[in-house]
Amino acid sequence: MTRVYAIGDIHGHLDKLKAAHARIEADRKACRDAAALVIHIGDLVDRGPDSRGVIDYLKKGMAGGRPWIVLKGNHDRLLSLFVRGMRDERLRSGLEYLSPNIGGLETIKSYGVEPGLLWSKSRTLDAVQSAVPPAHIEFIDGLPLIHETEDLIFAHAGIRPGVPLERQEEDDLVWIRDGFLEDPRDHGRLVVHGHTALDAPTHFGNRVDIDGGAAYGRALIPAVFEGRDCWLLDPEGRRVPLAPTN
Repeated sequence: MTRVYAIGDIHGHLDKLKAAHARIEADRKACRDAAALVIHIGDLVDRGPDSRGVIDYLKKGMAGGRPWIVLKGNHDRLLSLFVRGMRDERLRSGLEYLSPNIGGLETIKSYGVEPGLLWSKSRTLDAVQSAVPPAHIEFIDGLPLIHETEDLIFAHAGIRPGVPLERQEEDDLVWIRDGFLEDPRDHGRLVVHGHTALDAPTHFGNRVDIDGGAAYGRALIPAVFEGRDCWLLDPEGRRVPLAPTN
């Protein structure tokens, strides 16, 4: 049976990411399975203090041959578009990347940009374009949107129900809530996603939301899947299987 690890939305918390990897490594050793994939569900950046460090850490690990897969989240796309001087049209009216509740200010600070209150948008953008390494934007742009196993479908926000995977649109894979979260139908495989922050990772029967709210001060709790069975990894090891809530 295929074993896969998954980590939810990181949002610039490098310390929490390293702690999640440490829990995974402990479980790997217990299972004697060094080759099992680790899927990072996206939203590497924004809100936390070290988005730059998160990208550096993941890039270095993947370049070193770690069995990691990193998916693109909506916040990753927001950063990439902002550096290009563009706005994601899926943002609600009146919001910009540097709006306080988006978290982009924390990201650009991690790259050494401290926008003053009187800075113009163009001056801020110039500073960000000079500070963010092109390799980081290339990394984000090259991230896949979806990963499949025999039993599981991984996507940052979820999928559009009833649409074949090969016809899924990026906007849905990184942004969807309405039309997916409330849909009770079986999707053929268990969908593992983040994007919608909860108090803790939760199993809904046809999907598992692993965004436990690390962006809002909660822990980044990794999960391990064996087939469609799921466990959360505590510092002491596996919890009891994560069972559907309904």
